[in-house]
Amino acid sequence: MTEVRILFEGGGVLVVDKPAGVVVIPGRDGGPSLRESLEGRLGRKVFVVHRLDRDTSGALVFALDAGVHRALSQAFESGKVRKRYVALVEGRVESPRMVDAPLIAGRKGRMRVARPEEPEGKPSRTRIRPVETFARASFVEAEPLTGRTHQIRVHLLSQGHPLLVDHQYGRDEPLTSTDLGGEGGDVVLARTPLHAARVEWPELPGVAARAVEAPLAQDMAQALVLLRRAG
Repeated sequence: MTEVRILFEGGGVLVVDKPAGVVVIPGRDGGPSLRESLEGRLGRKVFVVHRLDRDTSGALVFALDAGVHRALSQAFESGKVRKRYVALVEGRVESPRMVDAPLIAGRKGRMRVARPEEPEGKPSRTRIRPVETFARASFVEAEPLTGRTHQIRVHLLSQGHPLLVDHQYGRDEPLTSTDLGGEGGDVVLARTPLHAARVEWPELPGVAARAVEAPLAQDMAQALVLLRRAG
């Protein structure tokens, strides 16, 4: 694993720029996890506060002591932490919208929107805003107001705008430069183009308020350049 960029460290809080393709905690495949890598680098225990999917990049919060871990975890669970993601999706998203659709577990580890006769669906809300639109794709912001598994991906899919690549909910094949309006067969996007751009928490017991941003991942930035050139 390449060295992970630290975006913020202080007051028992650690925020890193998670690379795509890396798991946060050890998984069944036995590969290296981000937590283990950070513990080896820092020489101390690192507490997981929240998670991002393997293929999601961007700002990820850890704690460096038990008290801060407890305060931050409770803040995430109670909805006091604001998270803003950006994504590249299919189709033209022309206007902001609030997606209010309960989610329920589907098959093979997927989630889906619950049907009206399925009261066990968990309330799920995501605010979506277009940033740029192109001929057949859009760059959008997504703010999850609840924290369900795969929430942003499934809510975007329910609106007819799946991520440009998503092996669980949409296109499985990578996108090349030609696919995005450029030239050549070089692969540009081989993972779900979802990026945790900003995380913000309020003042908490023993934790100062802070907002941290993560620069856009290189593969998504390259895809945006191609989409802009193609108009």
